[in-house]
Amino acid sequence: MTGALLAWGLGAGGTPAAAAVACPSGVDSDFNGDGVRDTAIADPEATVNGVPEAGEVHVVYGGGKGTLTLSQAPDDVPGAPEAGDQYGYALAVYDADLDGCSDLVIGAPYEDIGTAPDSGFVHIVYGSTSGLNAGGKAVKELYQGTDKPLGGAPEAEDWVGYALAAGKTSAGTPYLLIGDPGESIGTVEDAGGFYYVGGTALTATFTHQDTEAAGAVAGVAEKDDRFGSALAATPTHFAVGTPGEALDTTTFAGGVAWFNHTLTSGYPKPLGGLAQDQDAISGAEEVGDQFGSALAMVPYRPSGATSTTESLLAVGVPGEDLSTTVDAGAVQVFRLTATGTFTEVAWIDQNTADVDQEAEAGDFFGKRLAAVNTSPNATSTATTTRLAIGVPGEESSEEHPEKGGVQIVPLVGAPGASDQWIDPGYGIPGTPAPRQLAGLSLAATPALLYVGMPYGPAEARAVHGFPWNVASGGAPTVTIKPGEGGLPATGVAFGTTVR
Repeated sequence: MTGALLAWGLGAGGTPAAAAVACPSGVDSDFNGDGVRDTAIADPEATVNGVPEAGEVHVVYGGGKGTLTLSQAPDDVPGAPEAGDQYGYALAVYDADLDGCSDLVIGAPYEDIGTAPDSGFVHIVYGSTSGLNAGGKAVKELYQGTDKPLGGAPEAEDWVGYALAAGKTSAGTPYLLIGDPGESIGTVEDAGGFYYVGGTALTATFTHQDTEAAGAVAGVAEKDDRFGSALAATPTHFAVGTPGEALDTTTFAGGVAWFNHTLTSGYPKPLGGLAQDQDAISGAEEVGDQFGSALAMVPYRPSGATSTTESLLAVGVPGEDLSTTVDAGAVQVFRLTATGTFTEVAWIDQNTADVDQEAEAGDFFGKRLAAVNTSPNATSTATTTRLAIGVPGEESSEEHPEKGGVQIVPLVGAPGASDQWIDPGYGIPGTPAPRQLAGLSLAATPALLYVGMPYGPAEARAVHGFPWNVASGGAPTVTIKPGEGGLPATGVAFGTTVR
């Protein structure tokens, strides 16, 4: 499991969702149009039809309306289970066809395409009033090939679908971002890139660090940059992480490029780059910082503004050394404006004033991030904008190395003013154990912070939903476990990814 920390179809499972009269708009993650939020939970290491690590995704319909298991085993889902595909490694949710029902995007970055191992692909599984993949609209495959939706050519270890982000622009246009961090740019291996898939026609364009179709993208395509390893977006902006970026001779220092959704010939407009070698950004570039290996972004409205055109971007720096404390980790928060300027508004680590816990070597604070703005159309405050920070290397004692934990802080104001801490046995149900890696799976909804627990003792593996204002050590209000509520009891890493 330590390696996982440091590394950078309609099937069985309960009754189908009850049909609604029509798909309402405006409800996030509503796959069956009944006005109640649904939850998708991936187990990319699951064995499917005897095939190890083929992967599957479980859907829990809100309001007790049943469950669904999606994999590549059924005839109505393209492909077939293959060892190591890891179907569900990444997930995203948006309304791709604007019918009012949410659609589920599933990444399988280790899928073999033809003779190209681990080229990767993405599925869009459409929602309907009868639920996912039940409305007569076929699953849409997105992968590389001269006559395929993403164009180009599949290559070994491209990892298409390694990261995903999706939503609607401020103009109401659906968009999907697909990370392709293993892509070679010319002869430059693992330089990486991403696909911007815009509109209901799913028109895809590929952008990398040497693309200049809509303006210069921050950085230069270099070996092992892995541009596209992390993605985050709001209706006005999106950001792309480059954790392998070398700054001069400092390897794997990391960086972030940010864009808006304005398209020129399908290409989004670059607005700038962020890295620790800039005077306006705190810290100093160091080998292995991996600035940008995790990202989270929410809409931001400053006091006095009459519309929401700005964003707050949190950047994880899990390899950050704090003085002599190696790989303690940190998070930096930036305010992004509509005009393309940025301001750093916070540096957060476990030594920050009034922040709970204490920075230790190997904590990897910031390895995962999730954020929410519960009132995007009002002035942003410390109550409405919250950030969850995964600390999977945290240990409470020598007996429980890499037990992990989650820090929850405000995105506006001092991070220690209203922070909370949860970990296994202290808020997260279950007995503390070694290598549980709590904080390696986080997801944000307007009402709940979801914490997945795919590792550790089998009886404690579950997904827990916490209120964003949970007290330190407070209990979840929702728990979803294998073998309960119609979900199959089998599985390997249930809750690795949640949406």
